[in-house]
Amino acid sequence: MRQGHQSWVFPLKPVILGHAAIGGPFEAKGPLADDFDILHGDLMIGQDSWEKAEKVLLEEACSKAVEKAGLTKEQINFMLAGDLMNQIISASFSARTLSIPFLGIFGACSTAMEGLALAALMVNSQAADYVLAATSSHNGAAEKQYRYPTEYGSQKPPTAQWTVTGAGAAVVASQGKGLRIAGATIGHVVDMGLTDPFNMGAAMAPAALSTIESHFRDFQLPHDHYDLIVTGDLGRTGHAILSDLLPKHHMHIPLERYVDCGKLIYGENPNVWSGGSGCGCIATVTYGHLLRRMKQGEWKRILLIATGALLSPLTFQQGESIPCIAHAVAVESEQLGE
Repeated sequence: MRQGHQSWVFPLKPVILGHAAIGGPFEAKGPLADDFDILHGDLMIGQDSWEKAEKVLLEEACSKAVEKAGLTKEQINFMLAGDLMNQIISASFSARTLSIPFLGIFGACSTAMEGLALAALMVNSQAADYVLAATSSHNGAAEKQYRYPTEYGSQKPPTAQWTVTGAGAAVVASQGKGLRIAGATIGHVVDMGLTDPFNMGAAMAPAALSTIESHFRDFQLPHDHYDLIVTGDLGRTGHAILSDLLPKHHMHIPLERYVDCGKLIYGENPNVWSGGSGCGCIATVTYGHLLRRMKQGEWKRILLIATGALLSPLTFQQGESIPCIAHAVAVESEQLGE
């Protein structure tokens, strides 16, 4: 099943049997609002802390994805989930509620595709019939942990991004009807020496480039193979950098086929600076907006590249640069999977 140096091909083409996206009040005002399964009008979601609110988001995404797959949580063999909080507490506390055998994962904002790739690997190798892959983020919780508390009201530069309040989940199955996972490419850590935590797009763009190059090399694909190539949360800054880097590295991908979830989720709203970010960014855009449009026949093949900045407040305070990673998953229409 290994393809080339760092990729997996899935001969059984596991099925995305059910998927769901949950969002918060700010996401409800964005251009993709109609693609969410549930939208909350209150950032606290009836809880007494932002961290507890994020847990509710993730639990709802998981439950809704399982429901849409036509299953019960008792039928799910394994749950793969992670988030941005210390010790991935949103994922582990949600797993406590759901009571599904749990494997916690962390790849910062790359966690969504890390989980989806591993879920497909488990199903394709017949280690499971049904695997739940999920992730989440919350604007208030992430700001408190990684930056200045929201109440502080600190000014941010144009390269900063707005952490998405949302959660996304998908049930990957060995059989059934739905979009299919054809392959995945696992990225390696790329660190270009950047140290500015308010410019994640610039830090992560080289990691996205590395994984895209590796994917096309390992699968020996023409550059126009995919109808759409999607990065996770590079935002406007990172999207512009990667668009410039691709042709310089002889990756002649049609730029009209390249989009970024950090740009899509809030549109041209200037109040989000460079765009959206967080584990919930690519998760909600993919499991809400993108997969629905694929089912409607708009695209037959898409490549999803989730990007993550692997820093912590501790490493930043100690003067470390920002290591980054990106993981890619190829999704095909059901007709191509037959």
